[in-house]
Parts: sequence; C-alpha cells; structure tokens
Amino acid sequence: MKKRALEKKLLKCGWWFERHGGNHDIWTNGKISEPIPRHNEINELLAKKILRKAENNFPDEEQGV
Repeated sequence: MKKRALEKKLLKCGWWFERHGGNHDIWTNGKISEPIPRHNEINELLAKKILRKAENNFPDEEQGV
C-alpha cells in the first residue's frame, strides 16, 4: 500500500500526524500513537494492522464521550 493512501485512511479515522521519529512518522488519535514507516510502499500486512488499530480506536469526540 502506498504511504499516502494509508495516511488518507488514517485521517478519515480521526487520526493526525503528531511528529517525525527516527525512521518513522508518529500518528495519534489523542489517546494512543502508532509509528508509520517512512517508505513509499508499506507492507500490506503492516498497513492492515495499522488500519485495524485506527478503526478500533476513534478519538473521544467521535465516540460522543
């Protein structure tokens, strides 16, 4: 999966870019953070794992809490 496509899906899930790490970009939803490799192509299994985590952990304002 292209990194840009993964980032767009994370944005739709309510996540945002937090900071640059050593070899990864750090994305967060305000509660938890997830490192995203800084490559043009991200392994499909890793991308699915990241998206599954993002879809199961929406930010508080979207959950109505």
